[in-house]
Amino acid sequence: MKNAVHFGAGNIGRGFIGKLLADADVEVTFADVDVPLVDQLSHKQEYKVKVVGTECKIDTVTHVTAVNSASEEVIDRIVKTDLVTTAVGPNVLDIIAKTIAAGITKRFAVNNDKPLNIIACENMIRGTTHLKGQVYKHLDASLHSKADELVGFVDSAVDRIVPPAEAANDDPLEVTVESFSEWIVDEQQFKGEIPDISGMEKTDNLMAFVERKLFTLNTGHCVTAYLGCLKGHRTIREAIEDPEIYADVKQAMRESGEVLIRRYGFAPDMHNAYIEKILSRFANPYLVDEVDRVGRQPLRKLGANDRLVKPLLGTIEYGTENKTLLKGIAAALKYHNSDDPQAVELQKSLKELGVSKTLALYTGLKEHSKEVTKIKAIFETL
Repeated sequence: MKNAVHFGAGNIGRGFIGKLLADADVEVTFADVDVPLVDQLSHKQEYKVKVVGTECKIDTVTHVTAVNSASEEVIDRIVKTDLVTTAVGPNVLDIIAKTIAAGITKRFAVNNDKPLNIIACENMIRGTTHLKGQVYKHLDASLHSKADELVGFVDSAVDRIVPPAEAANDDPLEVTVESFSEWIVDEQQFKGEIPDISGMEKTDNLMAFVERKLFTLNTGHCVTAYLGCLKGHRTIREAIEDPEIYADVKQAMRESGEVLIRRYGFAPDMHNAYIEKILSRFANPYLVDEVDRVGRQPLRKLGANDRLVKPLLGTIEYGTENKTLLKGIAAALKYHNSDDPQAVELQKSLKELGVSKTLALYTGLKEHSKEVTKIKAIFETL
């Protein structure tokens, strides 16, 4: 494989997937609607990534360019590319689906019958399968069978903490990422040869890893953020260094972890080591990640298939402990952020409908269930 089109030239796009692809000698074309960012990338054709772990190092990513994702140029790139990846956020997938469909249509029109693989690298379960459904809405029905044959829609699980760029940084293209990264793809969904990309791990049991990440990193991250907000902490690191919050976050991840152990047969000692690794990542001294960034979009995070309620539903299924997950959900209801439309909507709903009806509306939990009753009781004590 020689080239890829990557939708989303933001911090995650540049610092995670774009970097892994470029490091594997793939020529990456970023597609984005941010005109100044596209201009800078297409002009410089390189950028710096600060990789922080136990130490800090700076890598330079080269052989990259950028195009406007609303232009005809991106469609022409899809016609010739080997791989399409995304890091745009779940809500934007539906928007770029039309562009991808146009690229596939033009690709077939010029008789390019090489396999094309598409991987959505988003914080959502089976995000690429969702994207496929949206692409097919814009793809003429006469092309569906050919697309089924030649276009692989490959689901993935992604994990890397990429905080916003530091305001003091005078290089707008530089991005900071943690040294840990995990990109796991469903090897059964590729068309043609699976590309050999260092840092892209193949599995035939993707859901185990999707839920491991969702129930551990994502659950722990947002519980840290919401409890941190309540106690006035500014960053994730400040919050996780609070002993009371640390204990709650660790317990919440153990509760969600018990679901994973029962559902997928993860070895308890190995999963507990994974939890410890996540906790150490939250305390990374080089990462300045604000609790408001991690806590934003609370309605999405309270969804039935997301990081708080999905593990809770697992504890109900297996009859296991969930008191700290319930506390995390109660803390999410306390999240105030006037710059976040979802946080504003959540607080409006709580004021107008109350806790129980709001939970039923956004989480799918039954209004009079014992879990909702317990969350309401905890909410009133926070």
